[in-house]
Amino acid sequence: MTPLAAAEERGATKIRTAGAIIIGDEVLNGKIIDTNSAYFAKWCFSLGISLKRIEVISDDESEIIEATKRMSKNYDFVVTSGGIGPTHDDITYPSIAKAFDLELQHHEETFSRMKRLSKSRYSQPDFSWETPSPMLTARLRMVYLPIDTTQAEESQLIFVSDELWVPIVVVNGNIHILPGIPRLFEKLLDCLKPTLLPRLTDPDGKGMHMIMFSTPLAESEVAPYLTELAAQLEPKGIKVGSYPRWGKKSNTVTLVGRDRDYMESLVGEMEKCVKGRRISVEGEDDSESGEDEAT
Repeated sequence: MTPLAAAEERGATKIRTAGAIIIGDEVLNGKIIDTNSAYFAKWCFSLGISLKRIEVISDDESEIIEATKRMSKNYDFVVTSGGIGPTHDDITYPSIAKAFDLELQHHEETFSRMKRLSKSRYSQPDFSWETPSPMLTARLRMVYLPIDTTQAEESQLIFVSDELWVPIVVVNGNIHILPGIPRLFEKLLDCLKPTLLPRLTDPDGKGMHMIMFSTPLAESEVAPYLTELAAQLEPKGIKVGSYPRWGKKSNTVTLVGRDRDYMESLVGEMEKCVKGRRISVEGEDDSESGEDEAT
């Protein structure tokens, strides 16, 4: 299969698995707290997509090339976050272009949208879109995009909102390049959702379901029952989870899967066997628990 045919196939395949690459030295050195990976995890869960891996890597060309090539091969849907701004260390576009032997192309529609939708900044009163300047050069970095000229452009650049100039750039059929700014990352993902529904294993987008239980029992006490239950439910695609809550008087047990009706049929048994009750939000019954901590 030719690289073009493979990319087209990836862009049309059913989306079952996903991966995320969070790019930025500022995350690795603790300057900022990454919230995009958590948002993406919840987004995938809501659509029934199995998120398999999240990686945080530096603003390093070789790291970006290796991670994107590997994840594109291993997962149906991949997002990158960060590194597409106007400064010298924003190297996501050129690095991904190099990974897949693409050229960076000046994209006129993106530039036009940028000029129309960008807000003027008080710190740049003399800035002009028509006059060459270091500020204009910096902004132009954001409209040189990795585009495969052998493929239809509409499958590689998705403008999901009339309010935003930045497109979601799709490379190799399944790598979706997004900004690292949380507000933009979240907005773009949410607006992308309708276009993905036909490619989901559940086209209604009902996603996964979770049922939570609060138990006063220590994990070691419920472990034998949960181990047996997990083996029983694995063929049905339902996962059993156990989560200690350090310093609290109860722990949490969960069921996660697609078969909501079957999971609901287990609620009575679960409550009895863990000597607890179903909850909607973890910790909602903390004030009702006994005196001994569940450790």
